[in-house]
Amino acid sequence: MTPRVFNAATVSGRPRASVGGASSSALDFATLGRAPMRLGFGSRRVTSRDLQIVEATEELLQQEVPEPEGVAQNVSLFKGFKATIPSADKSRIRRRQTRNVETPRLGLKQLGMSARGLLGDEEDHDGASVASEEDVVMVGRTDRNGRGRRVKAKRKGRQSLSASKTLGTDELVRQTHEIERDKENIHVRRALINNEIEEITHKIEALDAIRAKLEQDLLRLQEEELELDDELEGVRERLEMEEAASQPARSRSRPSNLPPSSRRRKGPAFLPSEHDELPPGVAFMSLESHTTPITALDFSEPYGTLVSASQEDSQPRVWDLLSGEEIGRLRGHRGTVKCIQVEDQICLTGSEDCTVRVWDLRRVDEDEEWEAGEMLSLSDVAEEDESTGEGERAKANGIKEGESSRPSSVAEREGACIRVLEGHTKAVTAMYFEDECLVTGASDKTMRQWDLNTGQCVMTMDILWAISHPPTSAPGAALPAHLFPGAAAAAGTFAVPTPPYADGTWELYQDFVGALQFWGYGLVSGSGDGAVRMWDMRTGQPHRTLLGHTGPVTCLQFDELHIVTGSLDKSIRIWDVRTGGIFETLKYDHAVTALQFDTRKIVAATGENGVKIYNRTSMQHSTLMTNGHTRPVERLRYMDRYMASGGRDSVVKIWAL
Repeated sequence: MTPRVFNAATVSGRPRASVGGASSSALDFATLGRAPMRLGFGSRRVTSRDLQIVEATEELLQQEVPEPEGVAQNVSLFKGFKATIPSADKSRIRRRQTRNVETPRLGLKQLGMSARGLLGDEEDHDGASVASEEDVVMVGRTDRNGRGRRVKAKRKGRQSLSASKTLGTDELVRQTHEIERDKENIHVRRALINNEIEEITHKIEALDAIRAKLEQDLLRLQEEELELDDELEGVRERLEMEEAASQPARSRSRPSNLPPSSRRRKGPAFLPSEHDELPPGVAFMSLESHTTPITALDFSEPYGTLVSASQEDSQPRVWDLLSGEEIGRLRGHRGTVKCIQVEDQICLTGSEDCTVRVWDLRRVDEDEEWEAGEMLSLSDVAEEDESTGEGERAKANGIKEGESSRPSSVAEREGACIRVLEGHTKAVTAMYFEDECLVTGASDKTMRQWDLNTGQCVMTMDILWAISHPPTSAPGAALPAHLFPGAAAAAGTFAVPTPPYADGTWELYQDFVGALQFWGYGLVSGSGDGAVRMWDMRTGQPHRTLLGHTGPVTCLQFDELHIVTGSLDKSIRIWDVRTGGIFETLKYDHAVTALQFDTRKIVAATGENGVKIYNRTSMQHSTLMTNGHTRPVERLRYMDRYMASGGRDSVVKIWAL
């Protein structure tokens, strides 16, 4: 029994409709092409769809067959079939046979095999030679005359092979039609091959797109893994902190410690639940009390307390980021504040008046409830007092009550200021503190290490001495020849014009120590000579100098593996801490004035209105501009998915990342 092919049908409950009707259920060839073919050995239940097709047979036969799309859109199915079947070459073979001429045996096969170095069949060597006199058409013969001498035979003219063959008019016309049809078949086959090539090209493009998507998925997995690593480390730090806080005061090695520096803190931050509703990459808050470009800013935590400073303003402003309102001002400096660091409720500021001030942000515009003679220690600021009765007693790591423990210049209380550090002879331009250790850098070309418990300078590191006495491992003279010409002014008054910002403005850059950071006993500094130096804080000596920037270094940060530095030479360089070599270089159109990075991204202010973000995993650049600054960004600071930026438009913007 042979299988029977039934009419195409689909099990459907749609009402019947005419083929030519406007109903969406009208039958056409496209509908029939999508209908499944039923193949079976017996009868089956006839559906209403089958009856609909049978009743519409006449209309279907009158419908035009839709033109094919895709590969065969230029070639009909019948032509393509005829052009590709093996019988299409039969006419060519027949025409070739009609042109064959019967000739005496020439032995061409044996000649061809001999030319290829092959041996012929043995039977060819039996009897007469391969090319005997009887077989050859044109071979000169020699006869002997009566005297026995050989006489050369006369050469006879040979008739052309085509002259002995007559094809006839009908055959020639037939061959003409066959050749034209073969040419048409070649055109059809060429079109088919080109369409197949085009289809393969589309498939390759589709596969490339799939491959690119999979590669992006791999990069996202890598980013997620890095994010999980940071989150795990943050959880471990939090666990250690809570375990230390839960221990009795007697069992602690020290009364209380400041939390780890937020610049090295990893993992997600605590954010309000509403923060997830913010669209990423948008500035959702603007702080607009300043009237001059922002020179420094920092905040304690997302939606915590922010301190910002601007040019020609000696009083930094304190903001409540939860409400966006200004809390008050830090009054005491007599010059523009150049650098700020905030940790919990402690704030340190460095100013052009050559001093560093330590502030308690809880005492900003203090209320009457604060007693003027109350003792305050760094550990007290880090967390609430465990006992209120110890206020009159001196602590081992605290600032003792009374004027005798404070410099005479600040014997009288000045608002929230709890200590003034004096020692630099020019503007303090960079600082970093962690626990009770502070390192500051100034335009007097020195860096000083301070003990915040006593307020004393415990070490001075002279950059001019480091320039004149480079480490033995660093080749070159004191000032390498490849550095920018302004480096020669390091020994005198340092002033370098900045490259023009995106808005065309520029200014004199006079911060010889652009940035610094330490971790344990390791200190990294970036200075006006374009060099990045690594110092040993136990000896105060530089042990490695990283050369590569051609302009003053304005900002830097480092972790366990890399040092990332930004410069006025319009570049960010990523250095390998272990080898000292340049791992990667990012080029920009304007000077880099601020940066911060983690394992996944680098956020930078590059002299433009937008904030630049470089994805370290995918190596892609993006810019934050939505509701952003109207003039170039100069300062920024971010934690997790929360960022603050300050620009030359005198506005501080708060972003959701």
